[in-house]
Amino acid sequence: MEYRRLGKTDLEVSLLGLGGFHLLEIELETVKEIVERYLEAGGNYFETARSYGDGVSERKLSLVLPKDGIIVASKTEGRDRKSSERDLLATLKALGREHIDILFLHAVTKNSDWEEISSSDGALRTIEWAKREGLISYVGITSHGYGGTLLRALKEYPFDLFMTQMNYYDRFNFPEIETKVIPFAVSNNIGIVAMKPLADGYLWRSTENAFRYTLTIPVSCIVSGINSIEQLEEDLRLIEKEPFSSEELDELLLTAPELGNYVCRQCMKCLPCPQGINIPGFFLAEGRYDRQMLDGKVRDAADYALRDRLAHWFGSEEQGLSEYSTISPGLDSCDDCGVCNERCPYEIDIPRKLRIVKSKFTEGYIW
Repeated sequence: MEYRRLGKTDLEVSLLGLGGFHLLEIELETVKEIVERYLEAGGNYFETARSYGDGVSERKLSLVLPKDGIIVASKTEGRDRKSSERDLLATLKALGREHIDILFLHAVTKNSDWEEISSSDGALRTIEWAKREGLISYVGITSHGYGGTLLRALKEYPFDLFMTQMNYYDRFNFPEIETKVIPFAVSNNIGIVAMKPLADGYLWRSTENAFRYTLTIPVSCIVSGINSIEQLEEDLRLIEKEPFSSEELDELLLTAPELGNYVCRQCMKCLPCPQGINIPGFFLAEGRYDRQMLDGKVRDAADYALRDRLAHWFGSEEQGLSEYSTISPGLDSCDDCGVCNERCPYEIDIPRKLRIVKSKFTEGYIW
């Protein structure tokens, strides 16, 4: 297993991290088997959260983790000092430890989240207290979907690391992660931990491409949710793969079936629109709204159910609506001239997609 330094910390983390959410789904004996095999393979990064089954994931790990030689991280969704302190103390009790290496402030996606956390009686007070008391060593922050608030938080507080989704599907729904957040983190030596390399399971048919894509990003660790030995063995194999070359990456983004001829790659080649419509801007707003998952096409029941479940997984609808409402001119200006279709290298039917976007934001569903 390859190890990488975690930003400005003194931690050397295994490139594959073991996430704790999916441990809720399996019995303790299987958790033990997975942990033992992961340790045998050289893994050392274990991550859980107080909200994973109200501590069930933490309690399961407490029964199988070694006391030393590993890195343990957990998370709190508490926004104020009192609730986050209560979470941390409960976490330590559940894990059976007097100290954990990392505490993440979890799911900080909206500006209101960060403003509460950074207020005079916010969760940052818990972080500072916990460091003084030796209960934690480092502090991180996680975000889901939209990265604007994450970037603001990293600029306003000296976090040691952050974690958010990094996969080739959501690259086009939340591009600010790769264009703004990661460059800021690299330049300030903030540790980068990737989660959701399979886009919450949406890329299940393309696991090798998914891992190789995330490996092209300058991450210290890729955290994967694992609920079987078979999944662990597959991830151990994939973590050894080489990142994509630039040519291979271009080919992936052109031909990936999950992107197909519906997901906008934000290449801007459709512009300028003769009517002045900011086509990529509307499609980016759609990405915030439902990850460009709902495209009005009929598929088999399992695929439909997965898309329907994941479309609003991040809860970024308000961000999408905000962006949609500020773009001018509006979509009523489209006259179906088709110039944009001729320019699109991904064969997206742009006028149709614009109609779908309009119906999502004005009617709440696809006409």
